[in-house]
Amino acid sequence: MTTHTSPWDIHVEPSGRQFQALESETILDAAIRQGIPLPYGCKDGACGSCRCRKLSGEVEHKSYHSNAMSDAQLADGWVLCCRAVALSPVVLESKQVTSADAFPVKKMPTRVASMERLTPDVMRLLLQLPANDSFQYYAGQYIEFLLRDGSRRSYSMANAPSSANQMELHIRHMPGGKFTDHVFGTMKEKEILRMEGPYGSFYLREDSDKPVVLLASGTGFAPIKAILEQLMARPSKRAIALYWGGRRPGDLYMESWIAHAAQQLPTLHYTPVVSNALPEDNWQGRTGWVHQAVLQDLPDLSGHQVYACGAPAMVHAARTDFSAIGQLPESEFYADAFTSEADKALS
Repeated sequence: MTTHTSPWDIHVEPSGRQFQALESETILDAAIRQGIPLPYGCKDGACGSCRCRKLSGEVEHKSYHSNAMSDAQLADGWVLCCRAVALSPVVLESKQVTSADAFPVKKMPTRVASMERLTPDVMRLLLQLPANDSFQYYAGQYIEFLLRDGSRRSYSMANAPSSANQMELHIRHMPGGKFTDHVFGTMKEKEILRMEGPYGSFYLREDSDKPVVLLASGTGFAPIKAILEQLMARPSKRAIALYWGGRRPGDLYMESWIAHAAQQLPTLHYTPVVSNALPEDNWQGRTGWVHQAVLQDLPDLSGHQVYACGAPAMVHAARTDFSAIGQLPESEFYADAFTSEADKALS
């Protein structure tokens, strides 16, 4: 890579936002550092949420997963911002970047207020934030826990911002996982954790009145729940179609909460989808892949907004098929892929 002594200017159209990327710094890292809300999800080249079209300039990409960006997209001028390093001034196009509305990223301690097992492998953590400090975020964003060895683990808030200064997280146990083994093994209430955030561009765009499709797999339901809470707090007439997929019915761990939400959101329609039901489950509902259920019910997505969260494979399939089959505009697909350390090792 050619070295440079001065940073490169990065322009984002049509918003006109501008920032500078240092030598060897990814475009996304530079944007986050300077408070520019470029879209992103995993930050590790696995999900494709940060993909933008390059209008001019030269970049070099670090390694990334083929699901995040195809060779054809690379040749067509797309940039994966979390893995792209500027080699010249760059102009990007991202209609998801609007005004200077990002909340500041902060580090702070948080205390474990309560722990509840929603399923054998999903824990609901309720965190209490410091009373003398404020933490602002958009429903759908996530935080990172700062572990003692310097590593980080990311989890989405499962509640809309609360006046009680509390945050809810849904944590799935990954056996052998550095953090989740602790959560499911030795963690106790009142434990102090260090966190940083908010991060992510996955949050409801309230300047639109388009019908909304909320798509989740597994604990990808957490930020979807936060968005639903926001919709309940700020009554909207937008039609809301919620699709939640799991391997077995027990993976859909908060259906009673959804029933309660539907009483407050008369425009909410919920469709559960199970991919691997066993005979003893006596499952009578929809089966197969959750994103395909959306296309079966809503074959024309051209007038919708989609918010998808869950496994990278689901997010990638939904992004691809909703655009190619459902005619969903690329700019109306918002996503957050839940990427585990194992996923990153394979990318």
